Amino acid sequence: MSESLIVVGVLAVIIIILLFKTAVIVPQRSEYIIERLGKYSKSFSAGFHILVPFIENIAYKRSLKEEVMDIPSQDCITNDNVSVSVDGILYIQVIDSKLSAYGIDNYRFAASQLAQTSLRSVLGRIELDRTFEEREILNQQVVSAIDEAAQNWGIKVLRYEIKDIRPPQTVMDAMEKQMKAEREKRASIATSEGDRQSRINRAEGLKKEAIEVSEGEKQKRINEAEGQAKEIELVAQATAEGIKKVAESLNLAGGETAANLRVAEKYIAEFGNLAKENNTMIIPANMGDVSSMVATVMSVLGHTKKTPPIQSS
Repeated sequence: MSESLIVVGVLAVIIIILLFKTAVIVPQRSEYIIERLGKYSKSFSAGFHILVPFIENIAYKRSLKEEVMDIPSQDCITNDNVSVSVDGILYIQVIDSKLSAYGIDNYRFAASQLAQTSLRSVLGRIELDRTFEEREILNQQVVSAIDEAAQNWGIKVLRYEIKDIRPPQTVMDAMEKQMKAEREKRASIATSEGDRQSRINRAEGLKKEAIEVSEGEKQKRINEAEGQAKEIELVAQATAEGIKKVAESLNLAGGETAANLRVAEKYIAEFGNLAKENNTMIIPANMGDVSSMVATVMSVLGHTKKTPPIQSS
């Protein structure tokens, strides 16, 4: 009885060991390549699987996730014979696990080497200045070159990104001087354009100011002319009205006598004022005219006293 228990125990241990050795759990987004007696048999997808003991074994394990590979820095010669150091990142994905296992020995190493050689070939066809401007085009050309060769490896090249392009220090210094000169050129052009626009604006402002001043002066002269014309018109009207009234007054009784009296008074008053304002007087050569004028004035005054007052109609 004890011997049978020992045998059962040994068998149980063997079965447990076999289960541990033959039971396979494949993770999600992974595939295992199974070989039977050294020959490809099948591929296990995600889930639980049992291997045939001592006959089947797991030859390769492949992840179907997207993989990121760092491409080491390498020296490349551009079309204008400038040496630059370039590194990048490659994104690949296993599409066919069987081809990735049997199509090539190491697809990661192969993809990395192909990325480097393709990049050297692409950079050799363009000049240094364009390498900084056409990174996207360079990335696409590298992806196309790798993807075409990788079809037999069961992998898909998703994209390639250049991380850094480092020219020699002498070239960097020359590029810095060139960029500085270009910036100074743009600044000089901008300054000259600003000065030119400023001059144009000032000229336009002076032109508009001169036009406004001339328009104002023109309007001022028109207004002054209209005022003077109006003044002359009013003076003429007033003079005409005065003359008319004087003429009407002369035709009235005593009108002529009143006019003579007014003239005599104005003459005497103006002559008196002339004597007050000046030390030197110029008197008529014929003093008798003055006497006759005074006599005329006196006679007018005497005649006015005798003349009865004018009756207003």
